[in-house]
Amino acid sequence: MKVSSIGLGTQTMPGNLYSSVASRKDMVTLIRTAVDQGVTFFDTAEAYGPFESERIVGDASGPSATTW
Repeated sequence: MKVSSIGLGTQTMPGNLYSSVASRKDMVTLIRTAVDQGVTFFDTAEAYGPFESERIVGDASGPSATTW
């Protein structure tokens, strides 16, 4: 498996660590923009949500998402 040398961390995307974040829609847009820029590595962890950052990445890569 090959992934991009630059990744996107999702720790703060669920909005329950450190401070609130922009809307879920904005986080999906951010991930899709990262993919458009060539990012294919997303750092997620159960501790961030649990499972919420994975859901956000899943929403961004779901059926309505741009093909990776």
